Amino acid sequence: MNPYYDPAKTHHTPDGFRDPELEAARATLRDIWAWKREARREGKPYPPASPTPRVAPNLARIMGTETSATFIGHSTVLLRIGGLTLLTDPVFSERASPFSFLGPRRFVPPGIALDELPPVDVVLISHGHYDHLDRASVRRINKRFGGRTLFVAPLGVGALLRRWGISNVVELDWWQSHLYHGLELTLTPARHWSARSFNDRNRMLWGAFAIFSEGFSCYFAGDSGYGAHFRETRERLATHERNGALFDLALMPIGAYEPRRIMKEHHMNPEEAVLAHREVGARRSIAIHWGCFQLTDEALDEPPLRLAAARAAAGLADTDFVALPVGGSWWRPSA
Repeated sequence: MNPYYDPAKTHHTPDGFRDPELEAARATLRDIWAWKREARREGKPYPPASPTPRVAPNLARIMGTETSATFIGHSTVLLRIGGLTLLTDPVFSERASPFSFLGPRRFVPPGIALDELPPVDVVLISHGHYDHLDRASVRRINKRFGGRTLFVAPLGVGALLRRWGISNVVELDWWQSHLYHGLELTLTPARHWSARSFNDRNRMLWGAFAIFSEGFSCYFAGDSGYGAHFRETRERLATHERNGALFDLALMPIGAYEPRRIMKEHHMNPEEAVLAHREVGARRSIAIHWGCFQLTDEALDEPPLRLAAARAAAGLADTDFVALPVGGSWWRPSA
């Protein structure tokens, strides 16, 4: 039974949650096994031609007064907004897995080690998959900062965090907001799903985050297939739009997209991410969800190459949608 169930909401079910537009189109377990057999026969995933780029972070500058975003790896980004520090989907472990000896292994170390993080004010969790919600990482963050860090998560994910001993938690449904020291944090829809075992599919909600502060806005897409929710987000939050853009910066996933027959409904490819960048109303975007964990068939270094081609084809400037090296930072341009 879904303790949050609201029959008036189309993404709620008595047992959990669903994507109202395409739940019936999702790949079955049989489809997944067929994909894995095919990948083994064809020697996939393909090895990268070059390693994921990594640079030393500029910690002194990051802790200054500038608005910035630092790519720690996969979907983990350190945001500095209005003197506050936010962290998205923190995963610092060696594997994106419930096991320390099995599952997708990290190919590049985190851009900032967990023990080197500055004090984190807010952690945003987009959903419960292991490459986005890592038990060891969130518990260490909670302990390191004495329980002061606020964890903001979709419905059901907060209950899991509390079972892990994290009490400073706010749970949100789609379109609900929480105010924190001048930040407005709104959970918005994403085209995805959730599970951490074989018997809890879609028991926890998933989503993206819209972050609004005085003079700056940011969108964290979490994990999502391409869909109408990007336009819907821009339309529903239009009162925040400034100078032709809703968001000054978006964190947009570009990886884990092959084969399309399996991944299309819940992971964008780079071409779709460029469309989403425009449709959600982002002034600039940073690529996430690539280069760290080998989750699907494409090579780890392919997503940024395709992003560059898609960006050029769409007539965007190189700085409009960038794939930072791990440890690299985006700094808000001077006015």
